[in-house]
Amino acid sequence: MMEKGDSSQKLYKRMRLWEFPDQYVVEPTDGSSGSCLEISRVDGSMKLIDEIPHCSSLRVPKIRTIFGVIGILKLLAGSYLLVITERESVGSYMGHPIFKVSSMKVFPCDHSLKNTPVEQKKMEAEFSALLNVAEKTPGLYFSYDVNITLSAQRLHDLGDESKLLPLWRQADPRFLWNNYMMEVLIDHKLDPFLLPVVQGSFHNFQAAIGKDIVDVTLIARRCNRRTGTRMWRRGADTDGFVANFVESEQIIQLNGCTASFVQVRGSIPLLWDQIVDLTYKPKFEIVRLEEAPRVAERHFLDLRKKYGNVLSVDLVNKHGGEGRLNEKFANAMQHVDGDDVRYLHFDFHHICGHVHFERLSILYDQIEDFFIKNRYFLLNEKDEKVEVQLGVVRTNCIDCLDRTNVTQSMLGRRMLEFQLRRLGIFDAEETISTHSNLDESFKILWANHGDDISIQYSGTPALKGDFVRFGKRTVQGIVNDGRNALMRYYLNNFVDGTKQDAIDLMQGHYIMSVSRDMTVTSQKGGIEAIASFPLALGLILTGLFFATLSLGRVRNDVWNLLFSLIWASISLAIAALVKANGRMFCNRPRLHQSRR
Repeated sequence: MMEKGDSSQKLYKRMRLWEFPDQYVVEPTDGSSGSCLEISRVDGSMKLIDEIPHCSSLRVPKIRTIFGVIGILKLLAGSYLLVITERESVGSYMGHPIFKVSSMKVFPCDHSLKNTPVEQKKMEAEFSALLNVAEKTPGLYFSYDVNITLSAQRLHDLGDESKLLPLWRQADPRFLWNNYMMEVLIDHKLDPFLLPVVQGSFHNFQAAIGKDIVDVTLIARRCNRRTGTRMWRRGADTDGFVANFVESEQIIQLNGCTASFVQVRGSIPLLWDQIVDLTYKPKFEIVRLEEAPRVAERHFLDLRKKYGNVLSVDLVNKHGGEGRLNEKFANAMQHVDGDDVRYLHFDFHHICGHVHFERLSILYDQIEDFFIKNRYFLLNEKDEKVEVQLGVVRTNCIDCLDRTNVTQSMLGRRMLEFQLRRLGIFDAEETISTHSNLDESFKILWANHGDDISIQYSGTPALKGDFVRFGKRTVQGIVNDGRNALMRYYLNNFVDGTKQDAIDLMQGHYIMSVSRDMTVTSQKGGIEAIASFPLALGLILTGLFFATLSLGRVRNDVWNLLFSLIWASISLAIAALVKANGRMFCNRPRLHQSRR
């Protein structure tokens, strides 16, 4: 083990992974003179070594190039090494290269399983199978040279001593995707191997405005405190951390100046959820309503500490299930509203409908005072701080995806125009839309941003993306929304349960242990033996098909009316059975949850 983390030592950018029968060896190959890391395939123990172990005809290693060690995850008996096997350069952040994880791989250190009970082997296999799901985690980004978990403003405000620390120690733990998986490496003081990874989005473009070139970057950072999939992670926990919390930072660089604008999104900060039950829109369940003011207060206290003043823009409907949530949220905010926290409800669907998103100008008129007063971060040509962002707009709808992204893109557009006027590039009446190249690139930037966040939370691109991408609703966009809405329904019911377990496993939200509660579910007879969500859906659709077919022939034969009623009854009975049993059909691994 290293005696002490060397803050001046850089992260290894390229390594060679040697796969011996009894050990893995990670060898730096980027010109660094550091030691190799040896990891036992028996129990996951590790140490630094100076030379590659001896190779022989009985110890023929497999060799591959890797670009980073994500961490080590310990399950019931074995440990599992996660590494980056492919990367893609996607741009730069504050002048430093940024990479996207194109492929990562899990290497088991589980030889000790040979001596474990059969029951434990079964459970280990079930849990390790979740790592196959985790290997496909989308939207992972990293840098060897700069801390991408911090906004430009927070990065600039780091003290000189903090800037000398290894990147993982500078990082904001909220946005450190592999925070839990790095713990073993941290304990062994392996700083050159500790690569901070962020889940989110990263896109940029350059555009000419006359003789000036503006560089625009949009980066998203997903919080790991209540991470998960759309229907399986809703609302807040008792500490005020909310589902789908994302920090979005829009950065421009122009003529040596740098300007940054940060927005956040996040689920409604109450204790609520939607239980997956095969209905298209499961009912909103608000739990422990008496705790709502305290949960909201904790959430906004944390936001105030990190961002300053907060304007909470609530985009949900005023009526129906969303209306109930809106009412409870508004009531809870009465205990939080003050000089530094402001709540505003804007019924997006009622005002904008499904096509008139230009009416978001009504919202902007209501928040323009906050927008202008709380400013943005600005560095001049000498890297001197000229402006500071004093507050943040927090936007939410139900999923914090579609309506939210349309609204945030509008605010990003307004801020970019504001900044370009400040830097003398735009005159008082000039807008982004007057520059076709800039306008098109900006729309695509925010559309891709919204799609990335949506895919990570719901499994599909964002709805209403055609407006963000083209500035108007299109027939193709509406068709795509319908297809994506159906895909979300399928994923929510049939896929996301397993994906949620994989996420919780990677984030350390569960403790692995063997107990009577974790025994493999015994075979059940009757319908439960064959029940599954896809099968149930197939039976329901088949019943409805024959019911419709029979109903269409009633005029020729009245008996078809009876057959139609029979098929419809069968479909309804299956739907009712599935809904009553709810999660029984998910067949999800049973994990013991641990609050971290």
